[in-house]
Amino acid sequence: MTDMAAFREAVTEWAAGGPGEPARRLAALLPVRTVVLLEGPSDVAAVDALAAGRGRDLAAEGICVLSMGGAMNIARYAGLLGPPGLGLRLTGLCDEREREYYARGWTRAGLAEPAHDFFVCAADLEDELIRALGPDRVTELVRAEGDHRSLSTFLRQPEQRTRTPRQQLRRFLGTKKGRKIHYGRVLTEALPPDAVPEPLEALLAAV
Repeated sequence: MTDMAAFREAVTEWAAGGPGEPARRLAALLPVRTVVLLEGPSDVAAVDALAAGRGRDLAAEGICVLSMGGAMNIARYAGLLGPPGLGLRLTGLCDEREREYYARGWTRAGLAEPAHDFFVCAADLEDELIRALGPDRVTELVRAEGDHRSLSTFLRQPEQRTRTPRQQLRRFLGTKKGRKIHYGRVLTEALPPDAVPEPLEALLAAV
């Protein structure tokens, strides 16, 4: 089926060393105009959830929201999808600690520094969401999702005693496979309209 999911799959295979023709063909057929490069699938879940909440169908607009499978892959994806490759517009999110790494990868791919194209989270997107909602509200959502017992067990661990509630929740989201993806959507859907983290708000406004 010719859709954005097929394009994402083709690009991921291309980035892993597979053929580029399927991605080129799908980019022309859809057509794709912009790729939002994100570090992982939890970021994709958050961006998709915010867009859906605003009544936007990014795929129908020619916007591909793509997980790179880690920040270290930025140069590879930028080279394949940006001006050196498919010639698509690129944007996305990165963490503050990776800003310089992204800039170097961007340059290696033959593009200008991404200062105005990438939006920066202070720690990561999960931390931005927890800060926007507040630890109490996030804990309520964890309880509503049936994970309160797991959270209570986690908080009893000795190493959690010196962490702030926000730090504890951020760490908890990464303790089980798939949890960050699930809560990327749950936390984003729970955001009041005036509390969307600035990097996420700016990204959606830019595409």
